[in-house]
Amino acid sequence: MNSFFNPVIDTSEIARRIESIKVDSPLQHMWADEQFHILKHYIQEFEQSLDDEHEVGILMTNFGQSVLMQVTEVTYENPVILVFKGFVNEREATLIQHINQLNFLLTTIKKESNRPKRQIGFTLNINEDK
Repeated sequence: MNSFFNPVIDTSEIARRIESIKVDSPLQHMWADEQFHILKHYIQEFEQSLDDEHEVGILMTNFGQSVLMQVTEVTYENPVILVFKGFVNEREATLIQHINQLNFLLTTIKKESNRPKRQIGFTLNINEDK
């Protein structure tokens, strides 16, 4: 008669232990929310260096064209999308950008004299647990 040992394995205990392991993976830092916080730091630092007559603009170059955007809001959608809202040539505009394609120049735009200086709003994704 052939007998073998068949242990009883508590898979729920294994799953609980695996979930309790905290891993700081490099991939975690490649998500849009991490890139959002890095961009927020650089944009706010640049914004603070400006006088009262200038606002932050971003100069983007794609497909051989350059576009100057006056940014009013930045948000994100994990895992890989950043969203820039603002104005291009005095018209409302939204740029939806994959994080691997982020490449722009922070620059200054002279603010309109008849309104207060705008600051860029940074909106966290409310669906994220951050």
